[in-house]
Amino acid sequence: MSAVPSSGAGFTPTDEDVAGVLAWFEEWDALAVAKDVEGMADKALFPVNAVTDGAARSWDRARFLTDMAASLGEGDVRMESVRTPHFVNADLVFVITDATITAGEFSQVVRYGDLLVKVDGRWLFQTMVQGGW
Repeated sequence: MSAVPSSGAGFTPTDEDVAGVLAWFEEWDALAVAKDVEGMADKALFPVNAVTDGAARSWDRARFLTDMAASLGEGDVRMESVRTPHFVNADLVFVITDATITAGEFSQVVRYGDLLVKVDGRWLFQTMVQGGW
């Protein structure tokens, strides 16, 4: 089998590529902790795909705002995350996150994945994948 031209096969991200994605997520996490769902939506490429066990939904901005606000809940939220970017090419990256999310006295360990798409030189959130919801 041969590689498809321009497929990105063989792409190796630079340290700067990885740092840029991780910085993007630092901003995303800060918005999530602040419950700034409008700011989060500004970092998305709609429609956003939301995928879980046996289901996939396409969210427009209004649905994203509603569901993301509900998932962030009330009260203080803390997030501790370890992220591992897997670059498809220079403009697509799938990031696996292992995280502990704490709201009040309740903590939950989760693993999820996000697809980011680079548009006009800027990373945008496009797909989220997490089991169990």
